[in-house]
Amino acid sequence: MEKSVKDLMAEIRESFGLEEMDIRTYSPLTLAYVGDAVYELVIRSLLAGRGNAQVNRLHRKASGLVNAGAQSKSLERIREALTEEELHVFRRGRNANSATMAKHATMTDYRRATGFEALMGWLYLSGQTERMLELIRLGLEDDVAGTEH
Repeated sequence: MEKSVKDLMAEIRESFGLEEMDIRTYSPLTLAYVGDAVYELVIRSLLAGRGNAQVNRLHRKASGLVNAGAQSKSLERIREALTEEELHVFRRGRNANSATMAKHATMTDYRRATGFEALMGWLYLSGQTERMLELIRLGLEDDVAGTEH
């Protein structure tokens, strides 16, 4: 039987002796840190799930979808579908003061992408993976067609 994300997170906490945390206390940049990894994993899983391909080709396709510009576009596509709570999490991430910025992104795209990643991290950590995947699917809209091998 497959394990849910909550089961995996419970196993991680148990294996490493971690206490359950209230994610409302997490900084938006911590949420974005987790969201960046989760979003990348979803994109890589989507690409690999379409069949075997050269790793270089997979990397190029993933890089085209997992960058500040693409994430900013995804956010614009899903913005109308967000709940008030999701908008709040996004805004916290967007408005967070980061010490770094992506090399090939505008400040606007970078901030929107950080908000998007914070939202993805919050959804993941709060166990709302179905909602997270629904928003990712909506955000990828036209881009998914370009991910064929």
